[in-house]
Amino acid sequence: MSNRRFSLFPNTPGLRDLFDRRVLANQWRSGGPVITQMIIVVCVAVWVVEIVLRFLAPGLLNMMLNAGMFSPLLAVSRPWTFITSMFLHEPGIMHILFNMLALWSVGPLLERMLGHWPFLAFYAISGVGGSVGMMAVAAISPSMSGWMTAAYGASGALFGLFAAMLVVFRRIGADIRSMLIWMAINFAMPLVVPGIAWQAHVGGFVTGGVLALLLTSGIRLLRGKSIVTRTAVYGGVVFVALVAAVLACNLNNPMRMFM
Repeated sequence: MSNRRFSLFPNTPGLRDLFDRRVLANQWRSGGPVITQMIIVVCVAVWVVEIVLRFLAPGLLNMMLNAGMFSPLLAVSRPWTFITSMFLHEPGIMHILFNMLALWSVGPLLERMLGHWPFLAFYAISGVGGSVGMMAVAAISPSMSGWMTAAYGASGALFGLFAAMLVVFRRIGADIRSMLIWMAINFAMPLVVPGIAWQAHVGGFVTGGVLALLLTSGIRLLRGKSIVTRTAVYGGVVFVALVAAVLACNLNNPMRMFM
């Protein structure tokens, strides 16, 4: 009989440890979720700035969001938005709350499995994959509406982490109930909340799934290499493929002739 206890936040540290330098140093040495915590801190800090600007300087908030959000129409001319859009959230409570809870539910365990820097690379590549998903849907859509969309948030990167956990947990036969709950909540969000970029969810999930499959299987030559080496090689391959996909999708960009 299994003694495992069900938890929506398995293997996560207490919130009081977030800003304790000694605890953070120990977590870094022991494989704790330091990168996960730092991503949450940055996202929340940016969100707090958004809330302050919402009340004190709405025009400045609009400038901030417009400069950092991702739009397929302008992606090639504003490549920084592939990254900055991951750290912006709607200046309300629900968007950042659900995203950060989802990250806290899967990030610590996956960071312990991968290591700090491979986890950060995986997160970033999955987030870029989410944006590429938006471009891909825009490119194949018969209308121009997909090019006119814009989005921000950590959802693309989160869905990459969900896919990685599915691949890893199925491989080792672990309990995935808590992760499936968070996946179901996030997959259902576009059905009940208007304006959510489901294309980014799909793009991040596919990107994270492919990268996770490569890391856990991949070519025989690299199977004995460290996770850092495999992440560098496979992450580089996936990133180059994403760049190629962006350039290919951009061939259908209605603004391309003016760039």
